Amino acid sequence: MILYIAKRLSAGIVLAVLVTFLTFLLLSTSFQDVVRTILGPSATPETVRGMMAAKGWDRPVVVQYLDWLSHAVRGDFGVSVYTSLPVGPSVLQHLAVTLSIIIPALVLTGIIATLLGVWAASRGGAADRFAQGISLVGYLVPGLLLAIGLVVIFAVQLKWLPATGFTPLTEDPSAWLRSITIPVIVLMIGGIANMAAQVRGRMIDELRQDYVRTLRTRGISTRAIVFKHALRNAGSPALTVFSLEFIQMFGAALIIENVFALPGYGSYAFNASLQGDIPVILGITAFGVLLVVVVNLLTDLVNGWLNPKARVR
Repeated sequence: MILYIAKRLSAGIVLAVLVTFLTFLLLSTSFQDVVRTILGPSATPETVRGMMAAKGWDRPVVVQYLDWLSHAVRGDFGVSVYTSLPVGPSVLQHLAVTLSIIIPALVLTGIIATLLGVWAASRGGAADRFAQGISLVGYLVPGLLLAIGLVVIFAVQLKWLPATGFTPLTEDPSAWLRSITIPVIVLMIGGIANMAAQVRGRMIDELRQDYVRTLRTRGISTRAIVFKHALRNAGSPALTVFSLEFIQMFGAALIIENVFALPGYGSYAFNASLQGDIPVILGITAFGVLLVVVVNLLTDLVNGWLNPKARVR
């Protein structure tokens, strides 16, 4: 198991280094444009070169990247070009807002999709058709349209929930819950459709296996067969979808945060990209890659626990 973890962790570190280096390489072509934007249209070539030298952006790209990487591994991601605020704490502050939406949505999605998929596979008939109908609706309804509809109903007409804004959990738990309710529902709909379909398909395959028939002949209850045996064997593919769903929700945060005016990771990344704030973009990229690496590592560990054969890959 230790070797398995070390292999997965090493692959994640290599991925993080490659992605951040490629990002740095692409951004290096716009260093002069960022400096001209900061200095304004009246900046002379000498002024531009002076600021480039002051920031160290006139050095070879590889040297600059290694210098950035040596500071990043110690937790120093530089400061914002425009606000002069430390990048690391700023990214973490906005990331906390995004995760406070994604984590509840992901947990609820996993629970509801698993129960729905197991129910559809084990009952069949009307239950299966109902579950497939729910999945179809989740696939067909655009998230943006759903968000607008929920805001109109629950925020504008009923006035039960706020239409925009975010309240930190530490300030007011009830206000925090109200502020994330609609965004969480929007994120959940598509996720439930994807996961429920995957769980249903895998459970149907498992319930047709010979070992299930053997267990039934021994008098094992259907509930025990479904939850203790079949669901465990079907869990590995479902976990892969679960990790991919996290990444998809993370990407959808840009749209959700702009619709609901949330000061999260996606809106922070969007504004930094518009401004050309290079240290912030690098910090956002690094944190994003590390988060994906951690999620994939945890998924691999759980997969290895559920299916020991996966450890040898």
